[in-house]
Amino acid sequence: MIKIKSQEEIELMRIAGRITRDTLKVVGDSIKAGVSTKELDEIAYNYIKSQDATPSFKNYCGYPASICASVNDTIVHGIPNKNIVLKEGDIISIDVGAKYKGYNGDAARTFAVGKIDAKTKKLIKVTEQSFFEGIKDLKSGAFVGDISHRVQTYVEKNGFSVVRELVGHGVGKQLHEDPMVPNYGKAGSGPRLNANCIIAIEPMVNMGEKNVVFMPDGWTCKTKDGLPAAHYENTVLITENGVEILTL
Repeated sequence: MIKIKSQEEIELMRIAGRITRDTLKVVGDSIKAGVSTKELDEIAYNYIKSQDATPSFKNYCGYPASICASVNDTIVHGIPNKNIVLKEGDIISIDVGAKYKGYNGDAARTFAVGKIDAKTKKLIKVTEQSFFEGIKDLKSGAFVGDISHRVQTYVEKNGFSVVRELVGHGVGKQLHEDPMVPNYGKAGSGPRLNANCIIAIEPMVNMGEKNVVFMPDGWTCKTKDGLPAAHYENTVLITENGVEILTL
């Protein structure tokens, strides 16, 4: 069941969203060659705690860290590790959530480590823009499939592919709520979205084929062909006339 949020809940989620957004900024400012993903995780943890919030991901279904740190061909859910050290030319997706007074924000960005090649730059740009394509004309009464179709169409038009196995989702007291929000599909399909529901829209885009492989740790998801992937996500409030992006 899709939960409609009260005004009080929405205000708490605005705060959670701002903390999530600012955590990404703080972590992003620390991304450079020579930094380990474990160090980035510690930076995120300390910042979230400094804001009287808690990391949404830490211990969620047993996940051991505060961020997902996904490098190059890791699409999502990369576990921070002191032995994963960033180098010039890498890309890294940071996915993070902050819980404030019981409510979650959830967002992700993909960052370049120093200089990267033109095709990888395009991958990051297209992934980000596909989110904004997805929310075009989005308002109360729209269907989940409208988002899905717009994201898929834009990504594939630009020569990349959309991951099928992992999707966006509702957000609130729970980090993952109804509805599921795929990044592929048919316009006019799926659940209808009404005012004051809140969802996380998160395109996950592969440079090559859409196929993925899950690692033995039970979390890490990589591209099957070993080519890079990018991830972009925001928590979005549906309104009568449009959307409010809570993590931007």
